[in-house]
Amino acid sequence: MSSASNDAQGVNIDTMSLDQLNSVKQQQEARLEQLTAQYHQLRAVSARLSTARSSLNAIPVNGTGEGREIMIPLTESLYAPGKIVDPNKVLVELGAGFFVEKSAKDAIKVLERKGKVVDANSDNVMAAAEASSRNVQAVQQAMQGKMMEIQARQQGISYKNKMEGMKQ
Repeated sequence: MSSASNDAQGVNIDTMSLDQLNSVKQQQEARLEQLTAQYHQLRAVSARLSTARSSLNAIPVNGTGEGREIMIPLTESLYAPGKIVDPNKVLVELGAGFFVEKSAKDAIKVLERKGKVVDANSDNVMAAAEASSRNVQAVQQAMQGKMMEIQARQQGISYKNKMEGMKQ
């Protein structure tokens, strides 16, 4: 959405009124805010996946992890004591509330694949947010140009009136 050319939607901001520019700016700012929130959510998911991988890697699967005492999260702030029965069998969420039993090694692979998808989505959202930010800046520049144009026109009219008044 540059001032010299059309953006992907075919909108030429040079031909827009100040009110139209303000409306476009508000839309782009709202989009930028949504994309930023989505980006932060994806980064939080990525961090949780990374923590899950680290936790799985910390449990020995060669028999020494069996019977190990752990704290089982019931909610984000509520835990119950528990013991690991078989450190090589874990439940992994595939998505939408579906879980599957996997070996620790396979569970780590699932978490790594999910992490790659989340990271790719995060990169795409960041690129869209950067484009939206550039759009906001372009609209702001166009608005400043329009304001300067209006101000120059008003000064020209004022100067013209002043000169006409001196001729009389």
